[in-house]
Amino acid sequence: MAVDTSTHFARTLQSQADPLNGALVRADFPVLNQEPRAGGQRLAFLDSAASSQKPQVVIDALTAYYERYNANIHRGVYELSEIATAHYEESRKRVARFINARSAGECVFVRNTTEAINLVAQSWGRANIGAGDLIVFTTMEHHSNIVPWQLLAEETGARLGHVRITPEGRLDRDHYAELLAQEPKLVAFTHVSNSLGTVNPARQMIAQAHAAGAVTVLDGAQSVPHLTVDVQDLDCDFLAFSGHKMLGPMGAGILYGKKPLLDAMPPFLGGGSMIRKVTLDRTTWADVPAKFEAGTPAVGDAITLGVAMDYLDGLGLDRVWQHEQDLVTYALDRMRDVPGLTVYGPQDATDRSGVISFALGEVHPHDVAAILDEDNVAVRAGHHCTQPLMAALYVIATTRASFYVYNDHDDVDRLVESIQRVADVFR
Repeated sequence: MAVDTSTHFARTLQSQADPLNGALVRADFPVLNQEPRAGGQRLAFLDSAASSQKPQVVIDALTAYYERYNANIHRGVYELSEIATAHYEESRKRVARFINARSAGECVFVRNTTEAINLVAQSWGRANIGAGDLIVFTTMEHHSNIVPWQLLAEETGARLGHVRITPEGRLDRDHYAELLAQEPKLVAFTHVSNSLGTVNPARQMIAQAHAAGAVTVLDGAQSVPHLTVDVQDLDCDFLAFSGHKMLGPMGAGILYGKKPLLDAMPPFLGGGSMIRKVTLDRTTWADVPAKFEAGTPAVGDAITLGVAMDYLDGLGLDRVWQHEQDLVTYALDRMRDVPGLTVYGPQDATDRSGVISFALGEVHPHDVAAILDEDNVAVRAGHHCTQPLMAALYVIATTRASFYVYNDHDDVDRLVESIQRVADVFR
């Protein structure tokens, strides 16, 4: 009863030597092929850093679960339950292969990156962080990699250290070394900034943190969907990422953790599925990953996440990354021609993803986004859940365009032309 994904790659499976063709890929995404507004152009969707669109094969897989084998998992001995359980656990194995985990047991299904980081903070953190211990994160973090550590510090009396950023939008590695010299217990940082697109040197930073005796938490929400992430090569202790940013459904994310750490951690939630035995006096826990998956999970979403990974592998992650590099290089070059436009973050594509945050003179970012929407160009405006970073940039908000597999040069051209129209309107 598995969904056959092979027929859905006919438009996208070119030679792996060929560049990715965004227009061909776009044909697989129903929401991007709707009739345009009256007298207007097709949707140019440039907000994938918030949540990506879904290819037909992913939509079909989720529909197939609910139409053909919808059942709770692990507990039923009837056929539908056994089929659902098999698909659910096969998807976990698929996740492990995608990030090169040592075993599927190191991959815990959660709802999203936020839940994954909170799980580490509340489970590992409560058991290992005490008064006076130092927790290090960076100024460019998403709130989801700041607030959990603040809550933990308030509860335990731990200290917080924040790595500064440079004027170019990179981490200040000298300041990082200064903080590591204080022997932090935990270091948490983003692999790729959701606001600046900066790609941080994760492997080197993790090695430095380990040398200082710290456990590491890597926020992979903006990296796992776009480039090859190998947890064994990176040697990260924990990795968190979301399915909805990588062509998968909302409601399925992953916490990867090294098994000795997961084994030693107490459960985060208590209830069904995460137990071995319950009496009126005490409870013993199931083995990982079940220990951290209390209650009925989002079975269909978890299954479909594996299908999204199949789709990305069909495209080839190396080609996905090269495609984004091409788009961001082209976009940065074109945006330099717009008077009054400020682009934040690294000014070339060598160490940045397909995310560009910008400001147009004194025009409010929300006004920019609203006018772009009139041209059917969808971008994000706001602080992007990175208020400390916005403060470091001396702005309240930015407008953000983010590219993915279904975008092409035409989308970039429409973005720039629409920004120019904003400039003309407010001139």
